Amino acid sequence: MRKSYELAELDDAHLKDTPHAFFKLWLEEALKAQIPEPTAMTLATVDSHMRPSTRIVLLKGLESEGLIFYTNYLSRKGQELAGNPHAALQFHWVELERTVRIEGLIEKTSDAMSDDYFHSRPRGSQIGAWASAQSQVLQSREQLQNEVSRLEHLYDQQPIPRPAHWGGYRLIPECWEFWQGRPSRLHDRIRYQRHGEPGASAQWHVERLAP
Repeated sequence: MRKSYELAELDDAHLKDTPHAFFKLWLEEALKAQIPEPTAMTLATVDSHMRPSTRIVLLKGLESEGLIFYTNYLSRKGQELAGNPHAALQFHWVELERTVRIEGLIEKTSDAMSDDYFHSRPRGSQIGAWASAQSQVLQSREQLQNEVSRLEHLYDQQPIPRPAHWGGYRLIPECWEFWQGRPSRLHDRIRYQRHGEPGASAQWHVERLAP
C-alpha cells in the first residue's frame, strides 16, 4: 500500500522557539481536528537485557519540564523504567500525516500530583488501579472480576485511597522530532536538541533532517 502525503508542509517559518510551544500548537490542531485519541502516545522502554518493548499510554499533562502520564509502578513498564529511566514517546496523528517523537529521562511525579489525578478519575478506574496487578499472569477473567467485586464492597460509600504502586511519570525531553508527511517520501523532519538543564530556560538547537 502506498499513500501520497499532501496535506501540509513543515516550513522553518512555522517553527517556534521551543519544541514545547510547537508541540502545543500541533496538539491543539489534533484536538480541533477531532481525530481519535489525540493524546494517545507510544511509550518505549528497555529491560535489563536491552530488549525494547512498547505500549500505548495517554498524555495527561504538558509542562515546560516534560510530559505526564500515569500507570502502575509495578507493571512491566514500571519495572523497566526503574532499571533504566531512558525512554521515548511517539504520537502518530494519521489523519494529519504527522508524527512527533520525544526522547528523554523519566522521573516520578510528586505524591501530591499523583493523588490529585487519581481522585479526579472515575470511581471504576480507581477500583481498577487496585484490582489489577498489571502485567502479572491471571488465572482467569473471573479472578479479576472477583477482585473488583471485593474492592467495591470494601470501599462502599467511602473514598478510595490511591495505591502506593500507582502514580505519575514525567518524561523530561532531551530531543524532539516533528515529522510532516510530504509527497514522494520527501518528508519534513525537524529536530530540537536540548542544550543545558531542562525546564523553561532550556536552550534548544534546531536542525532539519533528511527524510
